Amino acid sequence: MSDYNEPVEKLDEKTLAQTRALNSLKEEIEAVNWYNQRIDATKDEGLNKILTHNMKEEMEHASMTIEWLRRNIDGWEKQLKDYLFTEDEIAH
Repeated sequence: MSDYNEPVEKLDEKTLAQTRALNSLKEEIEAVNWYNQRIDATKDEGLNKILTHNMKEEMEHASMTIEWLRRNIDGWEKQLKDYLFTEDEIAH
């Protein structure tokens, strides 16, 4: 399955880079989910610490990618400012 909905030869380098970033973000978030499940399932304290460390690294990667998206896709900055780090209702 392709990551592209349009013919790739019609896409410019900016769109290709944005697609790479969005796909990377999906993968990092998926990895956070996998680690979260493994942390919950393991009874081994040592393994739990390692998995927690790994999950935090995936969160770091996702955050870095979100920042790249904020800088490189119009509209992200406004949405992030509206919803992140507020005490307001999320859906208003």
